[in-house]
Amino acid sequence: MSVVSNLVSDVRLPRMVKARQYFDNTEIENVPKELERQFLRPEIYGTIHPGMSIAITCGSRGIDNYPLIIKEIVQFCKDKGAKPFIIPAMGSHGGAVSEGQRLICETNGVTEEYCGCPIKATMSVTRIGVTEDGSFDVCIDSYAAEADGIILVNRIKNHTALRGDYESGLMKMMAIGLGKQYGASLCHRAGYERMAELVPMIGKTVLNNASVLFGVGIVDNAYDKNYKIAVLTKDEIPIVEKELLKEAKRLMPRLLPGSADVLVVDRIGKNISGSGADPGITGRLTYKYSGVESFQAGKVAVLDITDETHGNIHGVGYVDVINRRVFEKADLDKTYPNSITSTTLMSDKIPVMMKNDRDTIKCAIKTCQPADPENIRLIRITDTLHISEILISECMVDSVRHIPNLEITDEIIDWEFNEEGNLW
Repeated sequence: MSVVSNLVSDVRLPRMVKARQYFDNTEIENVPKELERQFLRPEIYGTIHPGMSIAITCGSRGIDNYPLIIKEIVQFCKDKGAKPFIIPAMGSHGGAVSEGQRLICETNGVTEEYCGCPIKATMSVTRIGVTEDGSFDVCIDSYAAEADGIILVNRIKNHTALRGDYESGLMKMMAIGLGKQYGASLCHRAGYERMAELVPMIGKTVLNNASVLFGVGIVDNAYDKNYKIAVLTKDEIPIVEKELLKEAKRLMPRLLPGSADVLVVDRIGKNISGSGADPGITGRLTYKYSGVESFQAGKVAVLDITDETHGNIHGVGYVDVINRRVFEKADLDKTYPNSITSTTLMSDKIPVMMKNDRDTIKCAIKTCQPADPENIRLIRITDTLHISEILISECMVDSVRHIPNLEITDEIIDWEFNEEGNLW
């Protein structure tokens, strides 16, 4: 046994109990039919004409029915005689290279074969105007700038750091996603204290100076399913997106127990959250402008990363302890562009590393300084997108039974490790 493993060998892992959290599970029954209904609005239907080249944006997040939604938009354009193509609109993601951004599209299921149109990926940008205060040149993806029309597609939800009328959504996609590395760097260099002002300022400049036809805003429920899809004219985007964000925040899931000594997260990744794990769930504020989150954990442990993140471990700096394989799977060329562009190097600092899952969890427990070491309040989740089923330590059961929308199943889950000390 190594010296480090020996240091945590005396830690007792608590027995775990399965619990279910219940949130609003309303979802769209038929996504193609809902899109078709909204495309028939005269204000939307009349924007596309035969022969038009149309750029359709694709972001880096894993979104429910994302490939299907893009495919339906592509088909709508084709039915109108237009020539659609897909562009990655991801700021500095994918290692800030066009090949990396194309790969993210394909990993998320947005492929040329499935969607029925080309993917045109570039990091080149074209200047289209200047912000209304004259402070910033505004540039967008060069393919989008050359197109006859642009259709914006993005999920609308709270941002991991930005707090304002517009957070993650269509405005941010115009300011940062379409702006590529240039736009991402421009917004972040100005500082997070100005983000709430700068994102809509740049977004409105894009609306006024580029050929935006309409936007498709997606709001998901707490189970990562499509709750609402809103097809918005360019004039509606600044007005309606604010209301959709309020709705998205109402639907956001959370860890209902409110706190724990230790939070164990099985996996993180850019397809899960911009910060690998959503700070709105973990309670780990990514920036001082994030606001006050509802959950508090003494220590946060992470066991692995998703395949879809392609080695991007951005956000790992807000974790306390990781399984060494997180670092071994890391691709720093894909990770560091995020923290350098956002000017927040803390995001990618490497936490304490342990050799396996067992030692990682034990290290978090040993160092959390709990009020009662014999009764560790521990919560384990798969990732921050999937928290309808969670595991809680046995000592928490009595104290959380009264919490509305939280059901204790009384099913005991044993810790089962393989020969290497990793969970099966």
